[in-house]
Amino acid sequence: MSFLWVAFTLVAAAGQTARNAMQRELTASLGAVGATHVRFLFGFPFALLFLTVATVATQSSLPHTNATFWLWVVSGALTQIGGTALMLLTMTERSFVVTVAYLKTEPLFVAGLGLVFLHDPLTPSMVAAIVIATAGVVLISLRLGIEPAGGLRPALLGLASGGLFAISAIGYRGGILALHLPGYLLPATFTLAVGLVVQAAVLSAYLAATKPAVLRAIFRLWRPSLFAGFMGAAASEFWFLAFALATAASVRTLGLIDVLFAQLVSHVLFKQKTTLREAAGIALLVAGAVLLVWVHR
Repeated sequence: MSFLWVAFTLVAAAGQTARNAMQRELTASLGAVGATHVRFLFGFPFALLFLTVATVATQSSLPHTNATFWLWVVSGALTQIGGTALMLLTMTERSFVVTVAYLKTEPLFVAGLGLVFLHDPLTPSMVAAIVIATAGVVLISLRLGIEPAGGLRPALLGLASGGLFAISAIGYRGGILALHLPGYLLPATFTLAVGLVVQAAVLSAYLAATKPAVLRAIFRLWRPSLFAGFMGAAASEFWFLAFALATAASVRTLGLIDVLFAQLVSHVLFKQKTTLREAAGIALLVAGAVLLVWVHR
């Protein structure tokens, strides 16, 4: 089971790539906030279905929660919403590729926060793997010498977004651990279900109060939204299963492989050639991922 988290993370990264593609298609009709809410509103019913399957499979009842669990999970849910909002704001000031470069510094934040708040081990080899993989992603994403400087504001917004996503990852792993349950299936699935219900409730209330037309449009486009919600919930399920088995830093660093998946999609579907810089970034990313897995052998 020591390498099961690797399989879970790779499946999660692939599912996230598919979900992002679906959300991009919905952005034209729903706007950025509406398309983002789809993953929560149409994702939580599937999370509840996953939870039902998990309770049957483990022959267990729903776990008892405590204040610590709720603190971790609500923190994770709200900071994920905040990180998404800052990400969208960054994209209005800088290009998509530069925003991705800022966001992919997340594993660096996760490593430090995990060490401080969860006491997750962090060896020199793990630090090296995280730095190498992150550098590879930045090299792939950042168009050196082409993008305008843009000032300090978008950089701070992008880094703050990555920081909030890092807090979210730590919050969810902390919630899983706070349940003190044996195994990984039930604690991971229960934590996911609670987090998505919180997010769906908060964003639905926000849109109902400020942008009711967007909320109505989401329900009108329920068919494509339903599939996007399913892919989002499925990807999240595997992220949470990985969090239950390995440190958040390890999972989120290996999860950077989603950038490679996106590159493959661009190459196969859109016949876009890989530049020398991108090839170098991919090599660094793969090297960091291999080193990370080797550390966990």
